[in-house]
Amino acid sequence: MEWFKNANYDFQKIRRKAMAVSALVILAGIVSMVIRGGPNWSIDFTGGISVRLRFEKPMSEGEVRGVMSRIGLGDSEIKRISELGGASDILVQFKKTTATEGGVDRIKSALQQAFPDNSFAVRQVENIGPKIGKELRGKAVWASLLALLGILIYVSARFEFLFSLAGVLALFHDVLVTVGIFSILGKEISLTIVAALLTIIGYSINDTIVIFDRIRENLKRLKTKGLEEIINTSINQTLSRTIVTNLTVFIVLWILFIFGGTVIRDFALALLIGSFAGTYSTIYIASPILIEWNARAEKLQKRKMQR
Repeated sequence: MEWFKNANYDFQKIRRKAMAVSALVILAGIVSMVIRGGPNWSIDFTGGISVRLRFEKPMSEGEVRGVMSRIGLGDSEIKRISELGGASDILVQFKKTTATEGGVDRIKSALQQAFPDNSFAVRQVENIGPKIGKELRGKAVWASLLALLGILIYVSARFEFLFSLAGVLALFHDVLVTVGIFSILGKEISLTIVAALLTIIGYSINDTIVIFDRIRENLKRLKTKGLEEIINTSINQTLSRTIVTNLTVFIVLWILFIFGGTVIRDFALALLIGSFAGTYSTIYIASPILIEWNARAEKLQKRKMQR
């Protein structure tokens, strides 16, 4: 499907303004995290209490969340766990603070009052220690760094190191933007969000490689043109593919965000932010890095020749 035939937009004309906007968004996210004392880690990373409940009659996560909100535990993580036999339990997880003392008894009492005709059993109460949370946090960071290192090596082998460096810096941009906006919105970083960040890394580099591949082809074919013009030409040539691919992704993610329920809403939101940032960073982070680096190299070469 060719939506933009003979497109000739000068994307790189505003590259420095676009990079400044990205820097402001990232800075705002960093300031937000500094004010909050770091990312808003979920119970997966900070430790807390996990309560597993089985109701006699079907119960939705939304109904349980409503009760939790009334007793001051509205920020609890509530999940449904299904078993092979068809039975399902509700898992309520909340951070361990002075405000949540006696949390299990409060939950039982509130649920009994809210649903007197639906008896339930507390199947498991588990304390998640901060040490386990710290280990998970370290593993999440290492998983992200290893993914970036693997991409750096792969793109270096397929293209050259400068392309690889530009692509990985664009990925750092995507992750920082997503985490920063989550901090500004007061959203928690859970294991699910870490999975979303790793998905963003894989998705974003795919779009970057498509454009880089076209740039590499045009560097051989359009030898008389400057790098900035070649990059603009390459982006315009792949514009239809970029828009069609990303539009289908955005539609699916919006549907998940609106209709997916509270369980996956934050996951869908992270992917929405990250996929948009990934498309943007290919054009206005990765490509400008190639242009600016090339311009700097040419200046250094001229200075050497003048000596």
